[in-house]
Amino acid sequence: MSTLLTSPVATAVTGSRARRFAALAVLMLPVLLISVDNTVLSFALPTIARALDPSATTQLWIVDAYPLVLAGLLVVMGSIGDRIGRRRILVVGATGFALLSVAAAFATEAWMLVAARAVMGVFGAMLMPATLSIIRNVFVDAGERRVALAVWSTMFAAGNALGPLVGGTLLAHFHWGAVFLVAVPILVLMLVGVPFLVPESRDPQPGPVDVPSMLLSLGALAPTAWAIKSVVHPEERGFAIAALAVGVLCGIAFVRRQLRSRTPMLDLRLFQSTAFTGSVLMNMAAMFSLTGFLFFIAQHLQLVAGLDPFTSGLVLVPGSVLTIVAGLVVVPIVARVAPRWVVAVSLTFSAAAYAMVSVLGHHASIVALAVAFVLLGIGIGASETVTNDLIISTAPADKAGAASAVSETAYEIGAVLGTAVLGTILATTYRSHVVVPDALAGSARTAAQETLGGAVSAAADLGGTAGQALLESARAAFDSGVTITGAVAAVLMLVAAAASVVMLKRD
Repeated sequence: MSTLLTSPVATAVTGSRARRFAALAVLMLPVLLISVDNTVLSFALPTIARALDPSATTQLWIVDAYPLVLAGLLVVMGSIGDRIGRRRILVVGATGFALLSVAAAFATEAWMLVAARAVMGVFGAMLMPATLSIIRNVFVDAGERRVALAVWSTMFAAGNALGPLVGGTLLAHFHWGAVFLVAVPILVLMLVGVPFLVPESRDPQPGPVDVPSMLLSLGALAPTAWAIKSVVHPEERGFAIAALAVGVLCGIAFVRRQLRSRTPMLDLRLFQSTAFTGSVLMNMAAMFSLTGFLFFIAQHLQLVAGLDPFTSGLVLVPGSVLTIVAGLVVVPIVARVAPRWVVAVSLTFSAAAYAMVSVLGHHASIVALAVAFVLLGIGIGASETVTNDLIISTAPADKAGAASAVSETAYEIGAVLGTAVLGTILATTYRSHVVVPDALAGSARTAAQETLGGAVSAAADLGGTAGQALLESARAAFDSGVTITGAVAAVLMLVAAAASVVMLKRD
């Protein structure tokens, strides 16, 4: 994906440092919004579960429908942006995202929310590739570009970390739909600033829009994620295995098509570089650890510890702040220390956070959880900044567009897998440990057996000794799941840290 500035505004933007960084500020609005949207539901999910009564699998889909579609379409939308103009697709994406945010806010059924989140992913995929491509057009000086990329990475990590605080603050004062409506004023502000500050750019010789590749990429991701979520249910295991087979076959077909194409939608030859491949995997591991951690800590703080959403969000403020600080502080550090060691240490921080939660288990205090999130935030902020820079710098200059699409796709796949894998382990452990009283029957019994949120609602309706017994059993079962999930995640992060030392050497 080559770059050509085509707007008269471009000369003014690239000729003025103040205007360049003003343009960067405008471009950070959609980056912050998209990343916040990845995790804002972590704290809204318990409230949504009580309002819409989704099953455990549907709860995971409420979280994952958006990043799953986003991941599948990032490269496709990047290619379309090259053809029609990156600023133009940025405007289209922002408009569509705002409209779907309103639809999600007023959903009255769980399936409606899943559908709205999925379509939001389509428009979100228009925003992310455009921001990085435009940054590369605007910041022609290598030094300024490194700073701009560090800001981009830091804002993305910060948005993911701030999502729970934003959600908690809104839920303390408004209906749960406010976590979606907050996108509207941000996008309106962006739409006002883009025409004045952001130059138009497009590829003068773009490849064709590859519809089969788009369908194959979605066919590889969606069935695989569904299989991971559903394989734990005996009645769905056969369908899950079949879905996994479909995902693998579509993935193989996608790879074969890209390797044979003269103008591939995703240039897989980039992965011939071990450093590039390692950076992508570590990027994915960082997002995996963040979204998985937020998925269960949000429920623990609200449904086990009994905190309201706002107070729960405040618990994570120190970690959110240090995520931002670590992303910026690591820039001068990595100039003196080999990136592979910086990433390895960063991922070790994430492993320590999960280990702390796992070891403390049922006895984890609110302060301990806040400290664990501080450790995780430091690891996420530092590792994502370094790996994102490595992804860009290890790729050939003429493949910068493809490299940016891979970087963004890694973020989203990591987000999907974080909730899919760790969420599934947590849900499975919960179901095997919770004891539901015989007095509870019907849909309430099913809800209590599947999720902690369902058990809390059922216990409130049941009342008395039986209700209290159900509540205590559900909370203990959930924390047992957290203990196991934390141990698995800690091991995975240590493996990723060791792999980074080996893979992140320059080729």
